[in-house]
Formats: sequence, C-alpha cells, structure tokens
Amino acid sequence: MAIDGKRFGYVALAGSPNVGKSTLLNKLVGEKISITSRRPQTTRHRILGVKTESDYQIVFVDTPGIHPSQGRRLNRIIVKTAISSLADVDLVLLLIDQRAWSGEQEWVLEQVTQNRIPVMLLINKIDRIRDKRTLLPLIEESRQRYPFVEIVPVSSRFSSAEDLRRISETIAKHLPVGLPGFPADQRTDRNDKFRATELIREQLFSVLGQELPYSTAVEIEKYEENDKQVLRIEAIVWVEKEGQKSIVVGKNGQMLKMIGMNARKQIEMTIHHKVFLGLWVKVRKGWSDSARQLHALGYTES
Repeated sequence: MAIDGKRFGYVALAGSPNVGKSTLLNKLVGEKISITSRRPQTTRHRILGVKTESDYQIVFVDTPGIHPSQGRRLNRIIVKTAISSLADVDLVLLLIDQRAWSGEQEWVLEQVTQNRIPVMLLINKIDRIRDKRTLLPLIEESRQRYPFVEIVPVSSRFSSAEDLRRISETIAKHLPVGLPGFPADQRTDRNDKFRATELIREQLFSVLGQELPYSTAVEIEKYEENDKQVLRIEAIVWVEKEGQKSIVVGKNGQMLKMIGMNARKQIEMTIHHKVFLGLWVKVRKGWSDSARQLHALGYTES
C-alpha cells in the first residue's frame, strides 16, 4: 500500500458475456450489486460497486458482456455501453474462463487494450479444472499475448474471504494515491428503484430460463410508500409479441405469480423494506430496435 496515503480508483470488469463479471463484483463488494444468471447479456447497464477498506477504496465498474455487436439496436447499445465504460478507469480487470483463448476473447482483448489502460487478467472458473497444472500453459500463453500487470486465477463463485481480500489488495496496489471518492457506507451508485427493476428482471431469468425472450424489459410505473409503511411497486414487463407474453404469464398466470413472489422477496432483502409488488405483462412491438422506445426504457447511446 502507499506510504503517503490511501489508494482510490475506478476498476472496470470486462469480458465476454457470461464469464462471471457480476458474480465476482458481488463477492468483492460483499453485497448483491449486479443481478446474475446463466443467460448471456444479463447485465445491460453500467453499474458501480464500491469497496472501502482502511487503506483503499475501489470503485468497480460492472459492464455488459463485450462481443462483436450485431442484431437489434438494444444489443448494439449494450455493447457500446460496455466498451465506452473502459475509457475513464484506472485499471481494467479482463475476465476469461478457464478454457483456451477463443476468437471472441481475442476480440475482447483488442477492445480492452485500445485505451492503453493497465490491464489485469483474471482467469475465472478455475473450480472447473480437475488438474490445476493445466493452468500453467494458459498463463504462459496469456503472458505472450499481452503485458498484463498481473495474471490471477480466480473462482468467482467459490472464492473464500481470504481469496477475495488477496484479489482486492492486488487490485488496490495498481491504483493511484488518493482519498476516497464515496462515503464509506455506500456500496453502489444505483438507487433502490433501479435495483428493484433489476431484481424483477433477474427473476424473469431465474424462473423462465431458456424460455425467456431476449427482448424483455422491466419498467416501474409506481414506486411509493403508503401510510402503512409498505413500499408499493407496480411494474410492467415489456415483450414484443403476444406469444412471448404467454410464456411470461404462463398457464393460469402461474409463471408471473412465481416471478412476482420471488422478486418481492429479493427486493425486501435488498432494500430492507416491506414491499407490495404488482406485475403486468404488456406487448410493445419492436421496442428493442426503436431508439425512442429504448430511450424511454433507460437505454441510451452515450
């Protein structure tokens, strides 16, 4: 650590979709900041997670998965958000999984290194490797590909408290000297309403799995506390087709009921408040390819 003072800086988590960035962020910060699922592109927004210790404060920037942008405008905005988030940080954490470098990972490395910002490589999901000796060739290959400031094998799902402390301290030593930029008790830049929106979306992933249409969004229409100190949340799940609506609602409304019940519990656990949650599913054709409708749902091309 620095002799003359604390260290403070912004650290972007970058990598291909579904490589474990959000899971690692939540572990490092010690609180659920980003939603997670097995589906790629779960993260759609730039989200900050703040970790404060006595001698450093790290502001993690969780980004959507980076991949060659194709398809609808929503997908292009998500990828653009991820890449633009790498420009103004002090360090990039590039996550790859335990398998050999793929063409997509090479493309991500090209994007990450364009700004000449120091890059630390995290080889994630090492819990899936039976023979840890196979890591050595991958580490050596990675050294040949780029002069990473560090190469650290990790398991975002099973890291111990000691592992997380070691990773955090390794990150902190590459940050500039500076005073904390956030209050010590602040964990994220996102408000409770945003987090509620994301937790509803997470339960869509969890309950529906592979049946969940990609072009699904959540919009909160009402977020207010009543005289009984119950937070009333009314939200719309937007889809693009009637058939998608049927999937989300389910037979006799059972799927939507389960999504709502699970989401309410998660919201109450996160914001520590009694919640009434009302969910409706509506069709908005073509919303994922419409600049105006995407802007109304909070997706902007910055």
